[in-house]
Amino acid sequence: MKIKLKKASIKDQSDLAALCVESYSQTYHDHWGEGGLVWYLEREFGAKRIALDLSSNNITYYFIEFQGEQIGFIKISTSFSISGIENAIELDKFYILPQYTGLGIGNSAFEILLKAPQFQGKESLILSVIYTNVKAIRFYEKLGFYFHSKTRLNLPYFKEELKGMHRMVKALD
Repeated sequence: MKIKLKKASIKDQSDLAALCVESYSQTYHDHWGEGGLVWYLEREFGAKRIALDLSSNNITYYFIEFQGEQIGFIKISTSFSISGIENAIELDKFYILPQYTGLGIGNSAFEILLKAPQFQGKESLILSVIYTNVKAIRFYEKLGFYFHSKTRLNLPYFKEELKGMHRMVKALD
């Protein structure tokens, strides 16, 4: 399987924003109350936010490429910590277009990601996942993540019953 990660730059801003919106909305459109999805997409993936993120030294986006097409993205942050975990990096977002899930692309992309320069010298990788997303939790457990703690999303419009989150951690070599 030919998977590549391509680091996004400011010149990729519009392509990145479009892919972020498409992959997120196809997967999580039903997690929002009225008006919430539009609000969130602008907040997280609007032109200003993407430009700000791409110009940050603490945030890196990668396109996931499969058979020459951009089919997902990863966002990592080097400025995140949680209680009891030092020298960590955050896997903030990891989305693949739904038609490409279940093909092993996520596993391959994750293996490639761990070789990225941002991971050098880091001890742990942290992420948060909706506690009802059993499929994602199993995926992360297979990658070596373990449950650390619970947290809650503090977002307006997000369905209350889905705000519970599991923080998961993976020790890095």
